[in-house]
Amino acid sequence: MGNTSCMFCTCVQQGNIGVVERFGRFEKLAEPGLHIFNPFAGQYLAGILSTRISSLDVRIETKTKDNVFVQLLCSIQYRVVKAHADDAFYELQNPDEQIRAYVFDVVRALVPRMNLDDLFEQKGEVAKAVLEELGKVIGEYGYSIEHILMVDIIPDPAVRTAMNEINAAQRLQLASVYKGEAEKVLQVKRAEAEAESKYLGGVGVARQRQAITDGLRENILDFSHKVEGTSAKEVMDLIMITQYFDTIKDLGNSSKNTTVFIPHGPGHVRDIGEQIRNGLMEASTAQINVE
Repeated sequence: MGNTSCMFCTCVQQGNIGVVERFGRFEKLAEPGLHIFNPFAGQYLAGILSTRISSLDVRIETKTKDNVFVQLLCSIQYRVVKAHADDAFYELQNPDEQIRAYVFDVVRALVPRMNLDDLFEQKGEVAKAVLEELGKVIGEYGYSIEHILMVDIIPDPAVRTAMNEINAAQRLQLASVYKGEAEKVLQVKRAEAEAESKYLGGVGVARQRQAITDGLRENILDFSHKVEGTSAKEVMDLIMITQYFDTIKDLGNSSKNTTVFIPHGPGHVRDIGEQIRNGLMEASTAQINVE
């Protein structure tokens, strides 16, 4: 440990503590610094202990309550208590093995009472329990347990694969629920839009027909007043014939190469006029009923 000594003096480095014996019997502890001994009186330095914090990694294999074999990796941080360094020097021959044995005993008594999920959630409680039990025992031998860290919990590879598959299945199920809800909302909105579109289309058609009816009525009344001796039926026939020829003209002027077969003749024009008059009369009747 970097300590220098000769027959009469010894230098104990900082972070260490020496154990002094006289004729094979413990006499005192040597603090860091220079110490002078009398070998003729049987006084000598029996050993050096480090008071720095030491770390010990312990890997433990045990079984949980739900019969899953796991490996726990614990990191034990401990040190020698200066006031009881003589106990640490004389009582324990191999402190690492003793600490490892006590950790095995505590963990294997506690973990089998917990399920695997509880072990992952409460690994801090396991470390705390190990610290309490180990601190009581090791403290009697001049050692102090500073910290215990539950570094890792490693289940069997088959168990880890099954856990990942369960998690993936749960997430896929949740994603399916969200996807179904989204499709439901989309279909509802699409149906509402279609209903609104049809309603507005119907309103537009009704207004269009009402405007045509009002326009024809005004034309008939205006023509009857200006031309004496004409009846409303004659004016309506004239308007229908005019509209008929305008339609044929528009079809002839169309730029698209489309052939349309339209029945032509006075009888057909009369039939078309009667159909339009009946439609106008029905529209007027419907308007009166609404009002």
